[in-house]
Amino acid sequence: MMVVSEKRTMIIGGGVVSVFVLLFALLSGGGDPTSTKMGSYTVQAVFNRIDGLYPGDEVRLGGVRIGTVTGDALTKNFQAVLSLTIDDRVKLPNDTSAAIHTDGLFGSKYVVLEPGGDEEYLAEGGRIMFTQDALIVSELLEMIIAQGKRRTKEFATFKTQIKQAQEILARQKGGE
Repeated sequence: MMVVSEKRTMIIGGGVVSVFVLLFALLSGGGDPTSTKMGSYTVQAVFNRIDGLYPGDEVRLGGVRIGTVTGDALTKNFQAVLSLTIDDRVKLPNDTSAAIHTDGLFGSKYVVLEPGGDEEYLAEGGRIMFTQDALIVSELLEMIIAQGKRRTKEFATFKTQIKQAQEILARQKGGE
């Protein structure tokens, strides 16, 4: 009876390990349009803030992944320079813009490219000149909370003024 139980445990354990190996192979095995199987080129974009964006994150155009963030560095003026590796089947006009977006409220960050209308295209080593920095959720929440507190204070003042006006009207009505 104990031998059957040990065999069963070994079979189940082997199955679980096999599933994890298969899952790992599927998740790490591809899907990157800028892998070495296809051609690619690298462009740079300069931002003031890239909070939460890291090498390996996606570059999208029209919601489709067309590349990967492959590097980040600082300029001597303390700006963040991102290296973006783009599938060479996607030609980006010279006036393309880049923005950092977030998946949902607290999701991962990615770069969104918006092509411009220029007839010339970015080449290897080109630079995207128009950029929009990452939105910092905590700063946005602080701004919303501060605005809410200000409105609450304004409402309290307004409520006091209404009460005073009602008292004045009541006194005038009583004096008639």
